[in-house]
Amino acid sequence: MTEYQYGVAKAAEIQGLSGRELLRAIIEGKLPQALISQHNTFWIVEVGDGAAVFEGETGPHLCNPAGTVHGGWTLTLIDSAAACAGHSLLPAGVGYTTIETKGNFSRPILPTTGRVRCEGRVIAQGRQIISAEATVKDAQGKLLAHGTSTLMVLAPRA
Repeated sequence: MTEYQYGVAKAAEIQGLSGRELLRAIIEGKLPQALISQHNTFWIVEVGDGAAVFEGETGPHLCNPAGTVHGGWTLTLIDSAAACAGHSLLPAGVGYTTIETKGNFSRPILPTTGRVRCEGRVIAQGRQIISAEATVKDAQGKLLAHGTSTLMVLAPRA
């Protein structure tokens, strides 16, 4: 498993970076992975125009009382990939926030499932709203879950 640094980038480090450039800097290790990634054992690993890929490792630390991986982990993974796909299209200084994320679970994810891959892609981009979808698959390519996120584009900060 790759060793990542985690934290929050300083404003001076991200100033002037487009969304895609910022995400690329995270992947390249020039900026830290998000703190939520450390606790949830998932990370952004690829970014393109309107696309982002996360990979995650399942384990007992993600289980609900029934012994399967909690659906909230999967939904957070879907939102992360879909939101970063949207972020990849934004210019420097423009942010976003999730309005809604919906998910559908196709099969149980077990603590022994191992590495999963979540691919997000933008399906519609407006001035204020971006819609994106994401799929979660296991190492054999079986669909585990899929969902959508709606993002609100935020005005540039002064």
